[in-house]
Amino acid sequence: MTRRLILVAAAALTVAACARGSALDAPSPALLATQAPDSFQVEMLTSEGIIEMVLHRAWSPLAVDRAYVLFLHDYYAGARIYRQVAGFVSQWGFSGDPVRDSTWRNQRLDDEPVVSSNVRGAVSFARSGPRSRSFTLFVNLADNVRLDTVEVAGIRGYPPIGRITAGEDVPAGFYGAYTEPSPQQDSIAAFGNDYLRRHFPQLDSIVGTRVVREWR
Repeated sequence: MTRRLILVAAAALTVAACARGSALDAPSPALLATQAPDSFQVEMLTSEGIIEMVLHRAWSPLAVDRAYVLFLHDYYAGARIYRQVAGFVSQWGFSGDPVRDSTWRNQRLDDEPVVSSNVRGAVSFARSGPRSRSFTLFVNLADNVRLDTVEVAGIRGYPPIGRITAGEDVPAGFYGAYTEPSPQQDSIAAFGNDYLRRHFPQLDSIVGTRVVREWR
């Protein structure tokens, strides 16, 4: 996709996102209780190209319900790919708005077992201990099967929620030269994209997302 086409698509997604913003800023109980379809396809437009993925509710129901809401309402529009480890993972999640992120970080998900595997192209929520999943996602850049069983603070594994079906090579091309120093999650949470723009201006970003197909 040319840069011109990406910019045109970005403009269209930005207009749509404005209409959905209020739902994300003050999520209602009904929004938080939204149940995802059995499976659904997401198109994610990034600064490096388009990624398509299919998520499966049976793999991690609570997490897929949350992902459905976030993708459907374009939570990640403008999010930076703030962690890029070659041959391991690409990670994103913070919307860039500290107030919005704080609201959703408090909506933590109960833990679920690993059903599928963290193979190349699999998408999973990051977590750091009990009930720590909220909005941060990563895509596996290799077969990271050890993530299926590794224990962190007594919690076993990272349950995948879906897998990339098109554009699998795109995440490997995200900018990953910021290593010393690297973006710090505490600073992103506190200062959002202002912090990332000042200190890490070459980070790739998500232009927007949309749910393009559902299976029930």
